[in-house]
Amino acid sequence: MNTQTLRRTAAVAMGLALVASALSAQWTRRETGPRIPPVESVESINLIRTLSHHPPLMEAWGPFGGYILRGSTLPDRDREIVILRTAWLNEAAYEWGHHARAARAAGMTDEEIRNVAVGENAGPWTSFERYLLRAATELHRGSAISERTWAFLKARYSDQQMIDLIFTVGQYRMVSMALRSIRVEPDEGLEPFPEDVPRR
Repeated sequence: MNTQTLRRTAAVAMGLALVASALSAQWTRRETGPRIPPVESVESINLIRTLSHHPPLMEAWGPFGGYILRGSTLPDRDREIVILRTAWLNEAAYEWGHHARAARAAGMTDEEIRNVAVGENAGPWTSFERYLLRAATELHRGSAISERTWAFLKARYSDQQMIDLIFTVGQYRMVSMALRSIRVEPDEGLEPFPEDVPRR
């Protein structure tokens, strides 16, 4: 390949790189805004304001979500551990921010909230809490709780609690999909993900 051809090839490559960079910047800008804007007339958090575009869905989903959040058989602390773990695994920052608050209200410390992101090998979890974190991770990665994890949790939990555990993870994974796909705008004052915890 002669010098002129090399120069032409380099120029083409540089041009393509510039075009790719411009397109990437445009895509990044587009990704920052919501795909469906919140309903301005609704006074609530942005998730509810956004889903208010679909009243029949809200009417059906609202009672279920309310049960999972406030009426299930899971202890508050256990519930928030698995919700935060699900939010972290699904990279749902909006969900994490809201439930970091709820976790504190349930008695969790700042260190414990951060350690949910690290996972079951961070301390100082109880053995039961480690298996709760493992259950949330197993449901996320394989859609099923393993035999060992099930047996450990079932030694304390009732049948109803095991079912509520599964449906809690499922509910918040579904919500994560909606939050990220629609790009729901964050509410003011939400706590971000812990910056010092790497994703694996």
